[in-house]
Amino acid sequence: MREFVGAIDQGTTSSRFIIFNRRGEVAALAQQEHRQIYPGPGMVEHDAMEIWRNVCAVAERAMRAAGVGPRDLAAVGLTNQRETTLLWDRRTGEPAHNALVWQDARVNDLVAAYAKEGGKDRLREATGLPLASYFSGLKLRWLLDHAPGARARAEAGELMFGNIDAWLAWRLTGGPDGGLHVTDVTNASRTQLMNLRTLQWDPDILALFGIPAAVLPRIVPSSRLLGEIRDGPLAGAPLAGVLGDQQAALFGQACLAPGDIKNTYGTGCFMLMNTGDRPVTSRSGLLTTVAYQLDGAPPVYALEGSIAITGALVQWLRDNLGFISSSEEVERLALAAPDNGDVYFVPAFSGLYAPYWREDARGVIVGLTRFANKAHIARAALEATAFQTHDVLAAMREDSGLAVTSLRADGGMVANELLMQFQADLIGAEVVRPVVTETTALGAAYAAGLAVGYWSSPDEIVANWRADRAFRPQLAQAERGRLLRRWRQAVQRSLDWVETA
Repeated sequence: MREFVGAIDQGTTSSRFIIFNRRGEVAALAQQEHRQIYPGPGMVEHDAMEIWRNVCAVAERAMRAAGVGPRDLAAVGLTNQRETTLLWDRRTGEPAHNALVWQDARVNDLVAAYAKEGGKDRLREATGLPLASYFSGLKLRWLLDHAPGARARAEAGELMFGNIDAWLAWRLTGGPDGGLHVTDVTNASRTQLMNLRTLQWDPDILALFGIPAAVLPRIVPSSRLLGEIRDGPLAGAPLAGVLGDQQAALFGQACLAPGDIKNTYGTGCFMLMNTGDRPVTSRSGLLTTVAYQLDGAPPVYALEGSIAITGALVQWLRDNLGFISSSEEVERLALAAPDNGDVYFVPAFSGLYAPYWREDARGVIVGLTRFANKAHIARAALEATAFQTHDVLAAMREDSGLAVTSLRADGGMVANELLMQFQADLIGAEVVRPVVTETTALGAAYAAGLAVGYWSSPDEIVANWRADRAFRPQLAQAERGRLLRRWRQAVQRSLDWVETA
């Protein structure tokens, strides 16, 4: 019997391949960063071919480290940065343009134009999403209009569209030589082109956005045996699970019952609450999305609050300002200041996402005096993650009517104990870090393993989950209130910077 399950975790800044055993423990891991391409203000792109090469490289390295080959993997799951949008040639596999990353804000004018008639929520009932630059649909419209010859080629069936999951699934299963053009329900729900209730592409929205159906992948469940991998170092292993990264983290955190909630602290922050088998429409600026779908079962839905810039702000301190030489150093620098020195950092580099949805916002640092130093700015950068998370959780409590007493935390930033403690202090609830923090990749592995019977049922996923540490609130309520008032003042200073049409 094959002993392990593998997971491709293709993120915003890097690609990883992780091998898990039956207990959900990491047996081997390899990671490689890819370039962030900035053609202009508010624009972010990735080279899809570089991503494919990196995925192959990390899979090979991880298998070598574990002493296994693809025939030792019961299945491979795939999880990916969502909303990052790509068009490529069906015959050659060449991208028609660099991928437009989820943070990319070049479609703001399109958002404003569509919102003029019917408002930003005109598609929320069908898709669970407001009109925003975040989602794939309008990015695809931009590519069709701006990549040379793209619209005519797309209408002729020569081009294929997908988020990064569809690109990698196609390459893995043969690419131009019969590769599968599929996307799972979680990724499809982030395009703003899929109807949440039918789980099919919505013909009215396709017509509205001018999207030819010929470019679209087939929508499949998150956990299903798709076929054998035929290309790259994983050839011979079954591809059996696909989930967008935040839904994968929800699944990997064993948040399988209505009311379960997790927050992933990565490049951005993404909080999801399992709401069961019915979509809940948000009244507080959150998204309604598909959480996952097991093969042969109804979909499970979630409320989500998305924050664009959290871990990316630490990278900005490293790469743009040179405050630190590695991201891990930020905690030590922040601890050099006993508090934030009344400095607040609103990282609205490409606007504010949930619960504000303000494309006109831009990043600000406020409260600067001669007293402030780089330790205060580092601390304010970390605290910005916690403040933004607080705002999303408050909206989630409002929409769900549930009193949240525990937040399951995962992602690269959870190793930062200063941040985790401040987060608990701000939300007035415990923040729980699991033993296995690689929950995004683990969720993809679970989806793949369930599809092939490696794990017999979701009950095994729940049994595998174990807490490492719980951070409990220690801050006095009056001080919490003061900090939140100052934060709200800072947010107001970030608004109305960009003039929108």
